[in-house]
Amino acid sequence: MLPPMRHFTPEEANAELEHVRPLVEHLVAGRTEHVEALERQEELERKIRGNGGGIPPAELAEATAEVDAIARRLAKLVDEINGHGAEVKDLDTGLIDFPALRQGETVLLCWQLGEDEIGFWHRLDDGFTGRRPLPLDDD
Repeated sequence: MLPPMRHFTPEEANAELEHVRPLVEHLVAGRTEHVEALERQEELERKIRGNGGGIPPAELAEATAEVDAIARRLAKLVDEINGHGAEVKDLDTGLIDFPALRQGETVLLCWQLGEDEIGFWHRLDDGFTGRRPLPLDDD
């Protein structure tokens, strides 16, 4: 059974950023590394499909192992961020949300890497494009 969802006030979510921000920084850097490793793996696979390209099988195995290792590191970072009560929305930009309550409705406090603090919120269905400036009680 899942534990009940924690709801944050903007102040609590901003305090949690102290712990979450470095994890998100590692996540975004790791995602870039993962994309680059995937591109190397795909290039090797393309060459092998083309004519073998004289590529030793161990080279592809190493590239695949690197992709897998980075993916495992990313998954651990996501789990760690989730453990702080935040939801990872975009690995490339470092977009995360913290659940909050607004007039009895669950909404999301929205933060993206590069922002000093949490300054926006949105409804569950609105996503990033529906971000509205805090405070939560304005309409």
